[in-house]
Amino acid sequence: MTGADEAAIGATMSLYPLLRPLLFQIDAERAHRATVAALRLLPAAEPAAADPRLAIRVAGIAFPHPVGLAAGFDKDARVPDAMLRLGFGFVEVGTLTPFAQPGNPRPRLFRLARDRAVINRMGFNNGGQAAAFERLTRRGGRTGIIGVNIGANKDSPDRLADYARGARVMAPVADYLTVNVSSPNTPGLRALQSRDALDALLGGVLAARGVDGPPVFLKVAPDLAPADIDDIVAISLDHGIDALIVANTTVSRPALRSRYAGEAGGLSGAPLGDLALARLRDFRTASGGALPLIAAGGIASAEDAFTRIRAGASLVQLYSALVYEGPGLARRIARGLVPLLDAHGFATLADAVGTDEAGLRRG
Repeated sequence: MTGADEAAIGATMSLYPLLRPLLFQIDAERAHRATVAALRLLPAAEPAAADPRLAIRVAGIAFPHPVGLAAGFDKDARVPDAMLRLGFGFVEVGTLTPFAQPGNPRPRLFRLARDRAVINRMGFNNGGQAAAFERLTRRGGRTGIIGVNIGANKDSPDRLADYARGARVMAPVADYLTVNVSSPNTPGLRALQSRDALDALLGGVLAARGVDGPPVFLKVAPDLAPADIDDIVAISLDHGIDALIVANTTVSRPALRSRYAGEAGGLSGAPLGDLALARLRDFRTASGGALPLIAAGGIASAEDAFTRIRAGASLVQLYSALVYEGPGLARRIARGLVPLLDAHGFATLADAVGTDEAGLRRG
């Protein structure tokens, strides 16, 4: 990355505190679209190098550092390289469905500013896998880890076939695939987390992906009973799933203060943090460390990320915190992890994974 490129990206990060009040004056979804459009103007450049102590290998992939962008921000794979240049160690695009669909009626995205949270009921709005495939193909030889999150169309007569199709179509342009059966905004989707349905779904996805395809991750909900967790872990291990992402948004509602607290949809951001951490610990316990875990939900600082890492996560993902903290957050978290490693006596990030004994107790 040249000095001019770094200056342009630095300016983008530094301007956010000034722009945020203006963005907060308009509808959340319109503000998001404007943000994505602005990110497309960033200069093309290779991502800046991360501290080598933060490098970690998961599912055979060498991640430069553990801080990734969760699915939902870049639904249509329009700005993955821009997000890498802003400091993310990896970017997950989607959720992408076989065919384009508009999603749920608007308004469907709400900022809960007093709670530093977001509620969404987007409903897998996206332009379809074919269009995203073309965009990702045009990346050429650019470096950077791009995951592709796949889902089913709302009106599909065969959702299991949708997931298999997504794996087959998107595998050539994905460093990893994520099977999303945990969104609360497509009716009936979370039922695919049940034992029999998940067993059939994962079998179909892995067959469609092929023996030489990318690793497959599974994204789960935080609203799970202990028996559900045990079933998901057992089925994932049986099928050789490469990692679990814990967790998606929640349909539960802790005490909230914001005007949109009563809106239907999935809650993310700061109020999800405790629940997501508890589920991470549950999955760590249930798997005995045999499954790599990726933490998501309520992560907004290096301290949040480090807590998840010590509880068993090899990687972390964030999205909602960007609304409040701005585009420099991933870089700040990654840089902030280094002194935390020093303070706790770890030579590398990999050494810290799962070292909190609380991670081995069911929360």
